[in-house]
Amino acid sequence: MTEPASAERHHAHVVVHPVVSEGVARPFRRVDILGTQVGKAYGLDDVTEFCRRAGMDEFDLDAERMVEWQGGGPDVWE
Repeated sequence: MTEPASAERHHAHVVVHPVVSEGVARPFRRVDILGTQVGKAYGLDDVTEFCRRAGMDEFDLDAERMVEWQGGGPDVWE
């Protein structure tokens, strides 16, 4: 069985996509874990919570091999 195409494109377990701000009341970043969209993050705490729910309690959000920050790092939310 092959992996989904979205998982093939990314080397990291967690992908935090660029900020979406046009046409929304509050800017957010879409978050994927292991190729599955898990939600919208409005801040770093949301990314941490998504990882916790996925069983990644001891997860280093600064590790490039674990997290791919697209469109800016963990300090970009607007």
